[in-house]
Amino acid sequence: MKLTGAQIMMKVLQEEGVDTIFGYPGGVVIDIFDELEKTDIRNILVRQEACAVHAADGYARAGGRVGVCLVTSGPGATNTVTGIASAYMDSIPVVIFTGQVPTHLIGNDAFQEVDIVGITRPCTKHNYLVKRTEDLARIIKEAFYLASSGRPGPVLVDIPKDVSVTQIDYKPPKKVKLRSYNPTYNPNVRQLQKVVELIKEAKKPVIFAGGGVILSKASKELTELARKTQSPLTTSLMGLGAFPATDPLWLGMIGMHGTYRANMSTGECDLLMGIGVRFDDRVTGKISAFATHAKIVHIDIDPTSIRKNIPVTAPVVGDCKITLAKLNKLLDKEDLGDLKKKRKKWFEQIQHWKDTQPLAYNQKDVIKPQYVVEKLYQLTKGKAIITTEVGQNQMWAAQYYQFDRPNHFITSGGLGCMGFGLPAAIGAQLACPDALVVDIAGDGSIQMNIQEMATAVQCGLPVKVVILNNGYLGMVRQWQQLFFDKRYVSTCLDCAPDFVKLAEAYGAVGLRATKPEEVEAVLKKGLASKKPVIMDFVVEKEESVYPMGPAGAPITEMLLV
Repeated sequence: MKLTGAQIMMKVLQEEGVDTIFGYPGGVVIDIFDELEKTDIRNILVRQEACAVHAADGYARAGGRVGVCLVTSGPGATNTVTGIASAYMDSIPVVIFTGQVPTHLIGNDAFQEVDIVGITRPCTKHNYLVKRTEDLARIIKEAFYLASSGRPGPVLVDIPKDVSVTQIDYKPPKKVKLRSYNPTYNPNVRQLQKVVELIKEAKKPVIFAGGGVILSKASKELTELARKTQSPLTTSLMGLGAFPATDPLWLGMIGMHGTYRANMSTGECDLLMGIGVRFDDRVTGKISAFATHAKIVHIDIDPTSIRKNIPVTAPVVGDCKITLAKLNKLLDKEDLGDLKKKRKKWFEQIQHWKDTQPLAYNQKDVIKPQYVVEKLYQLTKGKAIITTEVGQNQMWAAQYYQFDRPNHFITSGGLGCMGFGLPAAIGAQLACPDALVVDIAGDGSIQMNIQEMATAVQCGLPVKVVILNNGYLGMVRQWQQLFFDKRYVSTCLDCAPDFVKLAEAYGAVGLRATKPEEVEAVLKKGLASKKPVIMDFVVEKEESVYPMGPAGAPITEMLLV
């Protein structure tokens, strides 16, 4: 059977179960888009290529599948880099197809030619330049396998124009087998037995879970471990939802803007079990002062992450779900005694920290952003999929929306990418059409990719945007307030659009609240709408996120309200 490269690509994508592609057309991919139109794969036209990757990222996280995007060469390809880097930092499975100039022109500075393989090599799990049409099917199969296996991540496939139009006798590719790539899923049993002994010895344990738990679908096993061992549990930003936030064992988020009790617990615990985490700087603060009294267990599928930042007592390489299931079975064979009695003083200490330094704000005459997030949580009963931009809005969402389920908090954690939330919400809505999807945004960050409202309207997606509008680039302003004598350099957004009119201009619904008593009514009306909605909440201009750990300081030394 003779097929063109573009036809082969569509055939393989359908075999991989792809039902949605986010993209933006151009000259060297026009043949691919033409073939795409002949399939039943949904083609979502974004308004900027970075948003194609962000949307594919949101789709992957919400749907638990590989996200896919397709863009043209040159600026189309380079525009994807921010989205790719964000997916790479957060270990999200995305396959990015970029067009390339014909192979005979590569290296000649042809129109819209860039070396996107070279550019993205540091921020992809792997990437390919397809040189022959005969290799295309195999490479696409490998790309999906690599993106979704082991520690997930983005894989880029660069397709020259001639590869997509050349016709060949198509032979289905064999099953993917890469000799040099063999992720370790099953943990070493002897290492697990060490973990069991450490748990039995511990008087003040803490579990620290991250995004790896969610990616491996290990929330059930994690919850079982925490309850079985009576271990209080905290998560990173990426781990929110891996453990129910309404559970009595929940400590809140750890790190620079973590809860007082979570941060203090890591300083006082005698056993810290890190599961699917990187121990990044926003979590650890000053490394030499992090968990100084604790023996540390680190469970992760990526061996390069273990001992990268933090010394470890018991390293365990393996998939979080498989590892935790085996650990729970080993613990079932042990006599753990009366753990509630054994942990009594530890829980009393944690409760004291919670009672004396709770997350708090004082709602008076001006709308507090925390109040908006809390009201959103109450009205949605915690069931919404929340995406965020990056800034204060991200932290308030993490602090005041209680996540009981995995895959319900979607944010750019590692890269901290402004403009992420709206396209990610679009991707999440397409992955979960019956879900309520809300982007919690700032007035600065939302303007990075506000053009994607056109995508939402065109596709009939009822995504909601909640803007916490303080007239500043809030997080940078907060740092300027605390550490630069309130010199608000380049952070004041005096010239801003009317977001209500802007929403209406796109064909969406625009709503606004300027007083605390208007918040609930605006949220109810916006959430009830079947159309895309922008809700503009004019909030306290100089409200800050607390607790806050100054950069480079121990996380136990926080600035408090």
